Amino acid sequence: QVQLVESGGGLVQAGGSLRLSCTASRDTFSNYYKGWFRQAPGKEREFVAAIDWSGGVTDYPNSVKGRFTISRDNAKNTVYLQMNSLKPEDTAVYYCAAGARTYSRSTDSRNYDYWGQGTQVTVSS
Repeated sequence: QVQLVESGGGLVQAGGSLRLSCTASRDTFSNYYKGWFRQAPGKEREFVAAIDWSGGVTDYPNSVKGRFTISRDNAKNTVYLQMNSLKPEDTAVYYCAAGARTYSRSTDSRNYDYWGQGTQVTVSS
C-alpha cells in the first residue's frame, strides 16, 4: 500500500506563492502518474495538475495554467506543486494522488488509486 504525505500548505496573501510537496512511502511511486486536486467548502473536488511518470508531460486546467507548475523528483519519491500569483479562489484543501493504471496521466480523479490526506491552502485578499 502506497501512502502519500502532503506538506507545504498554509496562509498566504493574494499574489503570493506556495510550494506543496507530496512524498510517497514506497519506491514504486516513481512508476505512477501523479496529480493534484483541490476541494473548496461546498464544492466538488476539481483537477489542478497532472504529470506522467517521467515528468515530461503535464496537464493543467485553464484556471491555473501559467500560475501553477507540477514537477516530480523520482529519486526522492516526491511530486511538487509550485503555485504562484495565488488568488482567493485558489483557497481549498489540496490533495495529491497517484495512479497505477495504463494511462500516462489523467485529469479524472476516478483514475487515481492512492490519495494523500490533504493540506489546506488559504489565500487572503
